[in-house]
Amino acid sequence: MTPTEKVHFWQQQINDWEVTDLSGNAFCKQQSLIYHQFVYWRQKLTSGKDYPKQAPAATGFTRVISSAPRIGVDAGDADGLTVSLPGGVSITGLHAGNIELLGAVLRQL
Repeated sequence: MTPTEKVHFWQQQINDWEVTDLSGNAFCKQQSLIYHQFVYWRQKLTSGKDYPKQAPAATGFTRVISSAPRIGVDAGDADGLTVSLPGGVSITGLHAGNIELLGAVLRQL
């Protein structure tokens, strides 16, 4: 299939999907399409249209952000690691001397 043919094929699939009440995944199953290809082409061909973004799947991991030490603060006086949990809960002041406490807290959640 030429690149132009691919564009036409996927544009037709997107157009067909838009008139259904099916989710993208259900449409792909019904049409024997590969879902990640459908998503790729939908994003590529419909940029600027407002389609609801699917929520990212929960992975069990969280983002850890390292911040630079504050100017004028001695490394020994730094706040240490801060862990932010869903719901706005933060655990701050973690360092090598109390890191085991984090494990104990998280096991209780």
